[in-house]
Amino acid sequence: MTPAPRAPHSPRSSAPDSPRDSPRDSPAGGHCEDDWTTERTLGHSDDLDALGTTGVVEIILDADAAVAAAVRAVADDVAAAADLVIEAIAAGGVVHYVGSGTSGRMGVLDAVELLPTYGVGDEAVQAHLAGGPPAMLRAVEGAEDDAEAGARLLDDAGEHDVVIGIAASGRTPYVRGALTAARERGLRAVLVSANPVAPLATLADVAVLPDTGPEVVTGSTRMKAATAQKMVLNAISTAAMVRLGHTYGNLMVDMVPTNAKLRRRSVRMLRQASGRPAPECETALSAAGDVRTALVALLAGLPAESAGSEPVRRALRAYPPDPTRPGDPSGLRSAVAALTTS
Repeated sequence: MTPAPRAPHSPRSSAPDSPRDSPRDSPAGGHCEDDWTTERTLGHSDDLDALGTTGVVEIILDADAAVAAAVRAVADDVAAAADLVIEAIAAGGVVHYVGSGTSGRMGVLDAVELLPTYGVGDEAVQAHLAGGPPAMLRAVEGAEDDAEAGARLLDDAGEHDVVIGIAASGRTPYVRGALTAARERGLRAVLVSANPVAPLATLADVAVLPDTGPEVVTGSTRMKAATAQKMVLNAISTAAMVRLGHTYGNLMVDMVPTNAKLRRRSVRMLRQASGRPAPECETALSAAGDVRTALVALLAGLPAESAGSEPVRRALRAYPPDPTRPGDPSGLRSAVAALTTS
């Protein structure tokens, strides 16, 4: 299942919005920082401060409308990154999101949502934000420039770990330190950036580089670039969770019902998947203690009150989640078949 390493793709450039958006070659024949798409000026927003509120909002939303297409254009790279995540977690490794500022916060948001959604915690996915937890709420000046701090994140990394560097410009020293350390340790690495000529792309096995173009407010990559990063990370982690067996169809069978809303959602999912009445689904959930076990019992046609019985749990143990099982990575279909044929 190991995907072959991919060299970062050649830069993709969207059509310039105006002559001010056109790149200029640097004297060395490469790309100087001022010419990166994340740093150019968007011609449509030249007179932004002279507009009324509606005009400003319309320009922002018109610009945002192009983000999805930019991300869709790099779907193959997103899939390649997801394959690395699947491989790492399946082998017992840890996925490390590494970033600073808004980019790092996108990683934190994605990582912390995996536990309630899929039952996957920091034993499998960890987010590292330059400046530590306080930087989630307040900027920590200079933290992103500390390449050594980024490298230290991998001091205790395991052989199956993978690093996902997140940097709008694709040049952040903190991220560079982590990607460099990953390469030195022989770990797989991904870069997620909104700069199609990201300098750090050469350090990654897979570079996901949606070209979101200039920002409405020049250089404010908390806008389109951050939106693209959120979309990319959502796609990577969701694809990985599905392939790792944490869904049945499109239902979250390993969701942790930590509040009343999520418990109601759990019952609704059981009803949708099994066709059994809501009261039976509530009984099965109480008897089993989790959605996965309750669903297998209900799908197998067993009495709801027996959802937590040993035969059900034995069938689940016989067919644990496995991304290499064709058509049934969750193992639920196989477990149901075992119960109904025994």
